[in-house]
Amino acid sequence: MVLCMHYCGTAVIVAHGDAATRRDIAAGRHLSTLAFSEAGSRSHFWAPLSTARASGEEIVLDARKSWITSARHATAFVWSSQPAAAEGFSTLWLVPNPRAGLAIVAPYNGLGLRGNDSAPLAAEGVRIPESARLGADGKGFDLMMGIVLPTFNVLNAAVSLGICDAAIAATAAHATATRHEHAGSSLADLPTIRAYIARMKLRADLAHTLLADTIAALASGRADGMLRVLQVKAAAAEAAIDVTTTAMRVCGGAAYRKELGVERAFRDAQAASVMGPTTDVLYDFIGKAVCGLPLF
Repeated sequence: MVLCMHYCGTAVIVAHGDAATRRDIAAGRHLSTLAFSEAGSRSHFWAPLSTARASGEEIVLDARKSWITSARHATAFVWSSQPAAAEGFSTLWLVPNPRAGLAIVAPYNGLGLRGNDSAPLAAEGVRIPESARLGADGKGFDLMMGIVLPTFNVLNAAVSLGICDAAIAATAAHATATRHEHAGSSLADLPTIRAYIARMKLRADLAHTLLADTIAALASGRADGMLRVLQVKAAAAEAAIDVTTTAMRVCGGAAYRKELGVERAFRDAQAASVMGPTTDVLYDFIGKAVCGLPLF
């Protein structure tokens, strides 16, 4: 997830950032991340409540950001706020880290994804140069939808599918190695166990195929590219939940022990479905797209 957010931020910086920052990214001296999510607008990341106001040649930011990946380690945040002066949903900024007035509110102690250094951030009178704006004032929504959303959904789906593959591998290894000594057979000798593992593999491979098609659609500029972007995160997130839940069942009591790795995959798999845009929001968008209705 750290790498996913870095690539999302980098995509915006490559399109609208300054040359020095782009050089630092290319040289491995810059870790980027997104600072979009806010408690006030929840998973509707495109509708920030954060404010930006002009003060001479500077911009003053005030915000309460929630669960920002790489919060302590990021070099800078691709930051969303309400427009400083223009009409529109939002404006994006590049906010250096650390910065006076920028503070981590609380440590992360969540169910899964415990290695992503996620934390809520508060900005109180954070000053940045006006030149730190990414794109035009009021056009942040366009960058979110045109650059960030495709990048994030594709990479988030890849994370979910990596979790699926890890869970399948761990489950298959456990099933073949664990034996019923009294019967001289392994768990994998049971047709029911093999059927569970087969369903896990099938569910994951279906989502893998959709991911490959999504990338192909984006690369070739196909008309259904954005529909695929909406579909792929939802499909992969739900696949990860199903696959890891089945892994917990197949591996039984052993799955609850940390050394097998299945419980970690199960915990990590839960995040994507509630990470904006959530699966339920994506279902609504997909339904609107299929019915020919506007998404917003």
